[in-house]
This record gives sequence, C-alpha cells and structure tokens, in this order.
Amino acid sequence: MATIVYIDGFNLYYGAVKGTPNKWLDLEALCRRLLPKDNVVKIRYFTALISARPSDPQQPARQQAYLRALGTLPLVEIHHGHYLSHPVRMRLANPPARGPKTAEVIKTEEKGSDVNLATYLLLDAFRQRCDTAVVISNDSDLAEPIRVAEKELGIKVGIVNPQKPQHRSRAMRSTFFKQLRPGVLASCQLPPTLQDAQGVIRKPARW
Repeated sequence: MATIVYIDGFNLYYGAVKGTPNKWLDLEALCRRLLPKDNVVKIRYFTALISARPSDPQQPARQQAYLRALGTLPLVEIHHGHYLSHPVRMRLANPPARGPKTAEVIKTEEKGSDVNLATYLLLDAFRQRCDTAVVISNDSDLAEPIRVAEKELGIKVGIVNPQKPQHRSRAMRSTFFKQLRPGVLASCQLPPTLQDAQGVIRKPARW
C-alpha cells in the first residue's frame, strides 16, 4: 500500500509554523509521525518563491536555505507556484473622521500551489501511483479534487488540518482526518547543519 503526501506549504506555514520556533521542519519526519503505519513513497511540497520586503530583506535567503535543506530529503519533491502583486483599494480599519475611508495598497497573492496540488493528486491517482493520498491543507478549493480522487479514481484520501481546529473547513471531506498538533512539529526538526552538492546548509539564525 503506497501513500503520497501533498503539502500546501503556505497553508502549513500560516496555519501552524509562523511565529513558532518550528520553521526548520523535517517533512519526512513529520510524515512518519503522522502516518506511522503507511508506506510513504513520495512527499510533494507546494510553495512559491518569496521576494524581499523592506521590513525583512533576508526572508528570501531563509526560504532558499530551507528549500535546499528539503532537497536533501530523498522522498521530498518541491513544486513551485508564483506570486502575483496588484494594487487594490481597501477600507481603513480606523479611518479619520474627515479623511479618506480607503487606501490603495499592493496586494500580493500566492498563485498556482492549489492548482498544482490538485493536478498532481488527480494525476497520481489516475496513474495508480498510490493507494492512499494525504493532503496537508485546510484550503476548501481542494474539496472537489479530493472528492474526485476518492469517488471517481478509487483511492483513499486523508486530510491533515494545519489550521486551528475551530478554523477547520467543513467543505473538506475525506476518508480520514487528523489535526496537526504543535508538539508534533517541535519533534520533527531538521539538524541545524546539513550538506548538499553546493556545500553546507545552516539553519537561519532567526529560526
């Protein structure tokens, strides 16, 4: 029985990792903890490359270090989406009594990861690469691909919710469900130093 795990990188980050000391996450160790009885043959990690911001110019370098670290894990395959930035007008939280009520801001959205995840989920099921798929995400846009994989393509699909339990999407229905706990993340960290073909990879100091 082969299992493939599909990780929505940004859903995982913003749901369970941001603001914690657990960013140097070992995805293979995480899957072993979550699925101790499964034969995990591949872990697909979906993300997008971020750009530097004036408030945090080193953020892309930290991400690159982490992606290099993930590249040392034999089961992990990284799939890239992209960012789209565009101006939008939004309401001010506390507008002045006699001033403007809105402001134009640059909104940056991650695009492609959910589509890529859904595509590989269905492709792997269609090509019979796995008997079980496990999706680590709380994105309700994945509800229909999960339904098709189960009902039309005949595989089992499990969901691991990285968000807080009260934020669980009820649209996400599957064969089985798990809630990701903070303690699991803390116990599944990569070594502070790793090696790849380019040289030494070090855990970022701020992590």
